[in-house]
Amino acid sequence: MQASDTVVITGHLMDGGILSRILNDIREYGGDYTIDRFDVGHDTGDTSTAVITVSTEDDDALQRLLMRLQTRGANLVDPGEAVIEPVEVDGVLPDGFYSSTNLPTRVRFKGRWVTVSNPEMDCGLVVDGDGDDLTVHTIPMADVRVGMRVICGASGIKVTPPVPARDAGGAFGFMESEVSSEKPQTVLVRQVADGIRAAKSDGHKVLWVGGPGVVHTGAAPAMVALVNAGFVDVLFAGNALATHDIESSLYGTSLGVDLAQGRGVEHGHEHHIRALNTIRKAGSIAAAVETGVLTGGIMHALVTTGRRFVLVGSVRDDGPLPDVYTDVIEGQRAMRAELDGVGYCLMVATMLHSVATGNILPASVPLVCVDINPATVTKLADRGSSQARGIVTDVGLFLEQLALELVDHYRTTRS
Repeated sequence: MQASDTVVITGHLMDGGILSRILNDIREYGGDYTIDRFDVGHDTGDTSTAVITVSTEDDDALQRLLMRLQTRGANLVDPGEAVIEPVEVDGVLPDGFYSSTNLPTRVRFKGRWVTVSNPEMDCGLVVDGDGDDLTVHTIPMADVRVGMRVICGASGIKVTPPVPARDAGGAFGFMESEVSSEKPQTVLVRQVADGIRAAKSDGHKVLWVGGPGVVHTGAAPAMVALVNAGFVDVLFAGNALATHDIESSLYGTSLGVDLAQGRGVEHGHEHHIRALNTIRKAGSIAAAVETGVLTGGIMHALVTTGRRFVLVGSVRDDGPLPDVYTDVIEGQRAMRAELDGVGYCLMVATMLHSVATGNILPASVPLVCVDINPATVTKLADRGSSQARGIVTDVGLFLEQLALELVDHYRTTRS
C-alpha cells in the first residue's frame, strides 16, 4: 500500500452499524486499515469516535475511497485545502472530481470554511467567485459547462452526518428501524402529522411525492382535504397520478374501476385515455380548471390553491398530459427548482419517483415513505437516502387517517 491518510468518524457507530460498513467499504475498495483509536460511548445517548488510518495502492484509489467514506460521515483528520480544476468539455466533469454527498458539506479555501449551498448526492462541486465572495454549490453532470471550476479529490472537504433522534417521544422516535410494519398505525400517523405541523410552524414547505395508488385506493378526497388545508406545498408525481385523478373527477373511475362501487364499469378501460384527451384539448391542467372542464380532484385542488406540482413522465406513459416533462433532464431541473425551503418530505405509493426525489434531497430534510411494499424504503436507503424511514401500510387508509388528524373539518365532511 503506497498511499494513506487518516479519517475520524463520530456517532452511534456500534448500534447503528456504521463502523462495520466503513470497514467493509475499505476492503471492497481494495484498501487496508488500522484503527488508531476507538472511544466507545457508555450510555445509550453517548456517541463513539473512531480514528482510522486507511491505505490503498495509489493516490487515485485513496481519493475514491475517501469520498466513499465521506458518505458514511467520515472526514479527514487533516483536511487540508480544496483542489480546483477547470471544466474542459460541456457536460463532462474533470477526472478525479469530488462526487458529492447529500450531507451538509463544507469546503476549505485558504483556511476559511465555505458551506455548500445545496447538498445533493452524485454531483460535482462548483466554485463561484473569489475571496470573501466565494461560494460553492452542487451541480449535476449534465449542467457543467466549459470554464466552470470544479473541486477534485477529497482534500479540504468536511461533511456532517445527521444525528438520529434517540428520544422515543420525538417526531421520529418511532422510526428507529428503516421500515415500520408492526407498530400502532394511529401512533405513526400522529407522529407524521406532528412532523408536518412542525415544518409548517417553522416556515418550511412540505413536499409530497405521489403515485397513482393514491387514487386507486380511494384516498384522493383525503389528499384534496390536505391540499386545501395547506399541508401540501409541492407535489412531485408522474403522468399516472394526475391522469387517474382527472379520470376519477371526470368519470368517477380509476383505471376503469368505479371508486364508489369497487368494480369495473362498461367501457371503463377507455376512461383514462379519454381523460387525457380532454386535458390535451384544453391545453393544460390549469386551463381545464379555469374553463370549468375539470371541477374536482387533487390536480384541481393544487391549481385552485396555487400550489406547485412537477409531473415527470416515462417511456410507458399514455398521452401524456401536456403538463408532463418528457425530457427527464428538464424534469430533474424542474424538481430541483422546487426544493428551496422544503423542510419535510412525505412519499406515498411510488417507488421510482421516491428514489428520484431522494437522490436530489439534502439528508437534512426528514423523509417518510409510506408504501404497501417494504422494498420501496429499502431501495431508498440503499441508494443513499439514509434519512429515509418508512411505514408499511395501505396508502388509502393512511392518508384517510392523516387527513382526520390534520384537517379539523374533514371528519365532518366524511360522516
